[in-house]
Amino acid sequence: MTTLPDRSRTALLVVDVQNGVVAGAPRRDEVIANIGVLVGAARAEEVPVVWVQHSDAGLTPGSDGWRYVDELLRLDHEPLVHKRYADSFEDTELESVLAEHGVGRVVVAGAQTDMCIRATLHGAFVRGYDVTLVGDAHTTEDLTAYGAPAPEQVIAHTNLYWSWQSAPGRSAGTVDTAEVTFEPAGKTRTG
Repeated sequence: MTTLPDRSRTALLVVDVQNGVVAGAPRRDEVIANIGVLVGAARAEEVPVVWVQHSDAGLTPGSDGWRYVDELLRLDHEPLVHKRYADSFEDTELESVLAEHGVGRVVVAGAQTDMCIRATLHGAFVRGYDVTLVGDAHTTEDLTAYGAPAPEQVIAHTNLYWSWQSAPGRSAGTVDTAEVTFEPAGKTRTG
């Protein structure tokens, strides 16, 4: 149950599935296909689909790397939130977009697992949202050269870690694409 009053709707957040972000990521095509299934299901149930797009020195607005992958198409009426920090809420309009749609629960998919996905999960949770991570619909690049675990380990650890999150008045959990529901906030069982 969300701690946000009068915000019972659920939204799908599609985070940073951009050419330059997912190029070479493990299970890229599978993850994008799963996100496509989620987008289709959300649209069929008239659940808001909110697209988040990152920019920085390596993802210059307008560049091919900055663009969303061709496999996923945003509809004109679906909100697009531009960000510069890992947390999709930080210095963006995401909170106001979700409030406008009466959203108290977010279902999160996209990239990168160990940066923008984790930061957005926590950003939503500390702001009072119920938060569901779609375990087979996020991925990350290989950062082992910098001392990070292998990408599949990062993904598995994040799925496990998010399965055990708890806080007063909020729910969290990890489910796979086939198990996702877009039930209103406070009525889901995740984990």
